[in-house]
Amino acid sequence: QVQLVESGGGLVQAGGSLRLSCAASGRTFSTSAMGWFRQAPGKEREFVAAIRWSGVSTHYADSVKGRFTISRDNAKNTVYLQMNSLKPEDTAVYYCAARRAMAVVTSLSEYDYWGRGTQVTVSS
Repeated sequence: QVQLVESGGGLVQAGGSLRLSCAASGRTFSTSAMGWFRQAPGKEREFVAAIRWSGVSTHYADSVKGRFTISRDNAKNTVYLQMNSLKPEDTAVYYCAARRAMAVVTSLSEYDYWGRGTQVTVSS
């Protein structure tokens, strides 16, 4: 089993920045790709960004490309999501996810483990 714990959420004004962290524990050697998703009130959970655990392959949703950056620190078993130029429409609960396979994918169903989420609120 793999446990994922997100942190770093909060309230920020539009144009501001936040950095989310996702700490992985347990059988982390069994995970390969990591991803961030988000879910706004009344909306479905959507893909934000993903990274291969042992490589530099990344992928972003068009809505965050150029503003968000996903990275990882293998020594700390932690994945980060640096969010800059935040907009009110970025307000959501942000979830970290991990999958056993190596490929970076965008589908929720392809991820095997999930964190409980961290709230990000962007005020206008």
